Amino acid sequence: MNFVGINVIEAPVLHPMSEGLFNFVIGWTFMYAPLLFTDRKRNRYIGSLGALWGFQMFLTNTFLIPYMAIRLNEAEGNYSPKEPSKFGAVMISGAPIVGLVGGGACVISTLWALFGRMDGDFGSVTDRWDFLIRYLGSERLAYAFIWDIVLYTIFQPWLIGDNLQNVLKNKVGIVSKLRFIPVVGLAAYLLSLDPDNEL
Repeated sequence: MNFVGINVIEAPVLHPMSEGLFNFVIGWTFMYAPLLFTDRKRNRYIGSLGALWGFQMFLTNTFLIPYMAIRLNEAEGNYSPKEPSKFGAVMISGAPIVGLVGGGACVISTLWALFGRMDGDFGSVTDRWDFLIRYLGSERLAYAFIWDIVLYTIFQPWLIGDNLQNVLKNKVGIVSKLRFIPVVGLAAYLLSLDPDNEL
């Protein structure tokens, strides 16, 4: 808002690396909503997936740890995946858009972290990398972002691998390979969901 001349509250100028890291995690978290709502084992979690994702989005993705543990439980005899909520249905039908928006946010955040405000006093890419190392070693918020990235890197291939049956048949091979690449694998999954598959 400051950039377009709206100066109700002056935004502090932060280091592009810290801004990029924050927005990268937010973009990746946004993409997790359709993945959770298309998870074949989601019925084993009796709580609200919308609330779970909300806590994940606005607090920390540590909330995913109990979900990942609960979904390991054996299914009941008459098990069938529960119908998604209205929010879940929107996220599923809009999965390709979520994938493009979230993936785009991650790409832009990375570029911003490396090249944003080059006319400022934030240095070269090497200087920014040095800042990131110092930032990770001194800020509690940075630890949280790295923890989020570590968990997402573990959970993404696991969840996608368990849900490859949701993907268009001609895309299963490529999604199966890409699922191990952070962000890229999740974007591939969301862009390849089979709209005719009964999720």
